[in-house]
Amino acid sequence: MVDDEELALPFSEFPWFRSATIDQVLNVVRSSGSHLYWPDLDVDLSLDSIRHPDHYPLKAKV
Repeated sequence: MVDDEELALPFSEFPWFRSATIDQVLNVVRSSGSHLYWPDLDVDLSLDSIRHPDHYPLKAKV
């Protein structure tokens, strides 16, 4: 949940979370008004990339 919005992170679009533990996934901070950061995974995502992953082609190797 971000504010009043429920967001989903499917593994097909966000593979960094596939092998993550629950603790790693739940350790998330809002680094700015429009970004979320998972320090244990070193993953920083804009809220827009979560809402519209098709606008942001996957560039990281997993």
